[in-house]
Amino acid sequence: MAAIVNTPVYMDNQATTRVDPRVVDAMLPFFDEKYGNAGSTSHVFGWDAKDAVDAARETIARSIGATRREIIFTSGATESNNLAIRGVCDRTRRKGNHIISVATEHKAVLDPLAKLQKRGFDITLLPVRQNDELDAGVVDIQHVADAIRDDTVLVSVMLANNEIGVIQPLADIGCVCKQQGILLHCDATQAVGKMTVDVEHLQVDLMSFSGHKVYGPKGIGALYVRRRAPSVRLESQIDGGRQESGLRSGTLNVPGIVGLARAIQLCTDEMPAEGERLRCLRDRLFEGVSSRIKGVELNGPALDDLDLRLSSNLNCSFAGVDGEALMMSMRDLAVSSGSACTSADPAPSHVLRALRLNDDLTRASLRFSLGRFNTVEEVDFAVETVAEAVERLRSLSCSVG
Repeated sequence: MAAIVNTPVYMDNQATTRVDPRVVDAMLPFFDEKYGNAGSTSHVFGWDAKDAVDAARETIARSIGATRREIIFTSGATESNNLAIRGVCDRTRRKGNHIISVATEHKAVLDPLAKLQKRGFDITLLPVRQNDELDAGVVDIQHVADAIRDDTVLVSVMLANNEIGVIQPLADIGCVCKQQGILLHCDATQAVGKMTVDVEHLQVDLMSFSGHKVYGPKGIGALYVRRRAPSVRLESQIDGGRQESGLRSGTLNVPGIVGLARAIQLCTDEMPAEGERLRCLRDRLFEGVSSRIKGVELNGPALDDLDLRLSSNLNCSFAGVDGEALMMSMRDLAVSSGSACTSADPAPSHVLRALRLNDDLTRASLRFSLGRFNTVEEVDFAVETVAEAVERLRSLSCSVG
């Protein structure tokens, strides 16, 4: 007898995650008991809030191999990316105007780069390995080295991709940048909390991440800004009260900061066992849909290469089926056809197009992203739901044709 599954089933954890109840518990006192402004230095309410922020900053810094002075709180990774990229370029324009990035970056990196290009900056977007290769989605380190010029001021490379889960060789790229004296920014939104991230090992100078990808609250994120060999200087993008060392003005979101720290700590503590559990669920899902459905193509690197792909990510194309139609026919299964931040854009995924998938396969793709609260029973439910929906849509297509 099949296990009963509560529906709808959520498998879109790379878009956002449910807040862990343990994180909620940590945050609650800072809404109605310790509700002071961390900038209020004249009374106990402000002191309690500042102490909580300081402790959270220390926890977050320790989890990525940084010091607490190197953690700047923001509203999320999008703001962190903008502060890092625009902050460097506004500060160093006189030294050069060339930036290197990758064609598969998140729009929170590509869009700021596009705006800088309109201001006269020269942007180089590097290609990635194609989908018929085992390391699909990986950027060639030599391409990074060859693209560096005398006027290059910044390299920005995502650590783990939000659509195909590919993990880039950031430590090697960091070595190249360090040798050339070029700053390296990393969007680590999908990596922090899911894999070991150490800023010294990666040799990154700036790193962005968010709370809502790691079972923490929305509206809180952070930017790591290196203060040691070299000390990175940024131009602030929000001015006002000069909070966060003058880099990000605005009243600190104390409950969010506490929640972010608790969420990252839980992910760090549970990472080895959780990574293996999610990998097993992900592989079960792929094997299930592949055995039930013909014409299923894996997008991104091989599933069995643990160093190249996030354990929670699965992106597949279903030949002969439109991905949007497939999603709409599966009301009890929450998945996505790409990044949540581009869901309003009707154009095919720029990430999958960078892998050289044709438009038909790109539009026939779905991303499944598993998380802490998913179960084996939910995976089996997803297999059945996808298989039935694909078969139904294909039969309708044949009858119409």
